[in-house]
Amino acid sequence: MVLSEQFRPLSLALTEEHEMLLTAVRDFAQREIAPVAAEYDESGEFPLDTVRKMGEMGLMGIEMPERYGGAGMDTLAHVLTMIEIAKADASHSTILSVNNSLYCNGILWFGTETQKREWISPVASGEEIGAYSLTEPMSGSDAGNMASRATLNDAGSHYLINGRKSWVTSAPFADRIVLFTMTAAEDKHRGITCFLIDTSQPGFSRGKTEPKLGIRASATSEIIFDDYACPVENVLGGVGQGFKIAMTVLDAGRIGIAAQALGIAEAAYEAALIYAREREAFGAPIGNYQMIQQKIADMKTRIEAGRALIYQAVIAKERALASGGRYTSEASMAKLFCSEAAAYVTDEALQIHGGMGYSKEMPLERYYRDARITRIYEGTSEIQRMVIARKELGLR
Repeated sequence: MVLSEQFRPLSLALTEEHEMLLTAVRDFAQREIAPVAAEYDESGEFPLDTVRKMGEMGLMGIEMPERYGGAGMDTLAHVLTMIEIAKADASHSTILSVNNSLYCNGILWFGTETQKREWISPVASGEEIGAYSLTEPMSGSDAGNMASRATLNDAGSHYLINGRKSWVTSAPFADRIVLFTMTAAEDKHRGITCFLIDTSQPGFSRGKTEPKLGIRASATSEIIFDDYACPVENVLGGVGQGFKIAMTVLDAGRIGIAAQALGIAEAAYEAALIYAREREAFGAPIGNYQMIQQKIADMKTRIEAGRALIYQAVIAKERALASGGRYTSEASMAKLFCSEAAAYVTDEALQIHGGMGYSKEMPLERYYRDARITRIYEGTSEIQRMVIARKELGLR
């Protein structure tokens, strides 16, 4: 019996470099981020100081080549970093994910050499903040329904961009944005073009900052374009290539969000484990009781299954980067499973804590709120199921 390509055994081992990174990031996250996470969650303030420190460590462009200001590491390094940062605070990991997966990757894969040097370096180093803008008020999962427009001027030197984009992570502080908008609306998805936006230029403004349920320190807002003049040399990947770029980048982003969800779940699980060992009821630690043991077993199993799916997606992505192709299904499966595992684990961890879990004096309620968004951004769970099923059914 010959195993099919789909089910061949997978192998993934941490190198010494990965181990060193993991130790350094874990120490940083627990020392610098965890102590201030609740405070930032309460205030909703953007954690610029610790974000700059992540940049100094090379984390804000961890997969970017060193010549572009990055750390020159691989997808596994990004995943390990995301998990440890998310365990300390999901908001920080959201900022990190957008910078790496959605902003830097698109320019690295589709940009010219000039664009890479000008647009990646300051963001990968953490000196500036990057953002990614696809969603609009009436255009979420259906990107072909965009209302924003970019029109080439008579001289052919600039595109004039007009419209409003919504739910842009890091937008209130972003210096540079990868923007997707229509250049040929009649062509629907094929009429989307990607632009590199300098937010300091005239015609760009920021709308209201969203008051969110979770990841509150990760600032999110609308952005508005009013005859914003974007030079033609700031078109990324060619006119009409925007949808392809957006979907390719989202594959990478979904691996990042899977890792974020796993980090949140791990933090909640570890808190529940400690509580189950220490909290006593009816004369014994509650961990001695079978109902609690069942919860612990199910939580741990989901976490480890999620980790395996993430590692499978990491291997698929690295293989695709080396030989071409996509890893859409693997990324979607990891994102779908881990986001739903995070919902389950945070809910069960809160239940194990009882009334204390519901109190803001404990971090459980923050983990619970932060986990909720992972089933929405970078494609909802419903979209992930559609992506996975259509691939399995051979549908376009």
